[in-house]
This record gives sequence, C-alpha cells and structure tokens, in this order.
Amino acid sequence: MAAAGGGDARIEAAFAKVPREDFLGPPPWRVIAGGRLVERPVLDASELYRNVLVVLDRVRGINNGEPALHAAWIGAVRPQPGETVVQVGAGTGYYTAILGELVRPGGRVFGYEFEPDLAGRARRSLAATGDIEIRNEDATRVAIPACDVLYVNAGVAAPPVAWLDALLPGARAIFPWRPSPDVGLAVLLGRRENGIAARALMPSWFIACAGSPPAEAVRVPGPDEAWRVRSIWRTRERAPDGTALAIHSDIWFSSREIER
Repeated sequence: MAAAGGGDARIEAAFAKVPREDFLGPPPWRVIAGGRLVERPVLDASELYRNVLVVLDRVRGINNGEPALHAAWIGAVRPQPGETVVQVGAGTGYYTAILGELVRPGGRVFGYEFEPDLAGRARRSLAATGDIEIRNEDATRVAIPACDVLYVNAGVAAPPVAWLDALLPGARAIFPWRPSPDVGLAVLLGRRENGIAARALMPSWFIACAGSPPAEAVRVPGPDEAWRVRSIWRTRERAPDGTALAIHSDIWFSSREIER
C-alpha cells in the first residue's frame, strides 16, 4: 500500500486476507523485482508479499502482477460492498479474490479469462466462494454483465462498445490502453450523466488482450498526446471532431473534458 501511494484500510485488509500463494501453484516460484528476473528458486511464501511480479508462464508472457500496481488501480476504481465487478483477464484469480473481498457483503465478481488452463486454476482456487464466477470466454466478443466496476488486466487498443454499454450510472473502469506499440497507459473511466470521462493515470504495459484482433484505427495518438485523453465517445452518438486523439470505427478518444 505504501508503494501504491494509498492508505485505504479496506484495500489493505483485503490484501492481508487473501493468501497469494494459493493462486500461484507449488513452489519454487520465479519472481521479477525491479524489472529484473530473479533466477533463484523462491521457496519461502513470505517472498511473495514483497512488491514482486510472479511468473506464471514465461513463454506466453503471463504473470501475476505487482501488488502495488493493483493496489493503486483498485484504489482508483473504489469497489464498494454490494457492487458488481467485471474483471477481464482474471488469470489464476488472485486479484479476483481481492475484488471479491471488497464487494462483500452483497456484491458479485465476474472474472473473464481467455486461457482455459488459467480459468480452470482460478475456478479451483475460488471454488469456496459463492459470489465469484469465472468465465472461460473472450470478453471482447460477448455481452458482459452490467457493472459498477470494470477492471481490465489485458491491453486493448480501444475498449469494445459493449464494455461501455455495460457501465451502470456512476460506474468506474480501468484498462491498459495500447493504441500503438509505443503507447501504454492505464486509463480510468467514469460514467457520468452526459458522457464517459477518461484520464490517464500511469504508464502500463500489460500483454495484449487475447482472443480478438486489434481494433483498426483511423487515427493513433503519439506517446505525449495520449496523456491528454479526457473522454471517450461512441461514434454513433457524437462524430469525431478536432479534439480527437484516437479514432476507431465505433469509438473515439477525445481531449474534451466532460461537462459537469
């Protein structure tokens, strides 16, 4: 929590309650600290409670991400008891479990994981929970449940329109925006009465969302330009104008602030 720059007691308690080792398979574990792969075997589970990334599948580039990053992202979307969360890219379910802690009592989490083996591991690890459902589906091609929080852990050039349509009034979303190879930003969305506000939070280099082709772009922002994003629009509701930073067939990113 200190590394994330936050002090939310609820999030800290959720991290403290969920055993990370239960979602990583048997030791030894391989960890990445400070961007450098540590090639020594890690057998002591206490090592997993440092701010380290844990390798799940090196060939596919799949990891259990750094806790500080997820603490910051979860703090940005603020899951509350009774809310519905949709997570895209659930992996083996560790951060899914933490999201589940934050929406209890009365909430639900739907975790989408494209890779069958990871989805199976997540289901087994979360079998005792009745309010978390793991779906082995491509979340970019199916209708996701209406939600208060959308938490995306795989890079997309643009969120599918169906994701925006699923956001309930007051909903929050966060996703890794990868409109080009040299742009990688975590973007926070907020559903308002008159549109969807957006802002870039931090650099983010998640692997691409598996299962679907990249969204074709008419306009792609440069690295500096992408930081100016302030809103997202459906093309059918508002045509791209001079504020457009990125343009796709059915969605575009704007530097225009949403009026309050």
